[in-house]
Amino acid sequence: QVQLVESGGGLVQAGGSLRLSCAASGRTSSSYVMGWFRQAPGKEREFVAAISFSGTNTFYTDSVKGRFTISRDNAENTLYLQMNSLKPEDTARYYCAAGGWGTLRMVDEYVYWGQGTQVTVSS
Repeated sequence: QVQLVESGGGLVQAGGSLRLSCAASGRTSSSYVMGWFRQAPGKEREFVAAISFSGTNTFYTDSVKGRFTISRDNAENTLYLQMNSLKPEDTARYYCAAGGWGTLRMVDEYVYWGQGTQVTVSS
């Protein structure tokens, strides 16, 4: 079992930045492919970004490319999502996920999930 706890969400103005963190704990927590998903009210949980164990390979949904950066610090068992140039459409609850496989872009391709952290972007 891996436990994931997100933090860093909040309310920001459009164009602002936030840095989300996901602290992982449990057996072999640092060995997992990890990712970020988000879910707005009334919408499906959608893929945002994913990162390989080494951090060498990263993947992003088109809408955040060039604005968001996923990274990880395996020594600290922590996943990050640096979000710049935030837009109102980025408003959602952001979830950390671990144990990714396959395309890494689908909810059912991850084993472990955090409880999420809210990100709200206003104009």
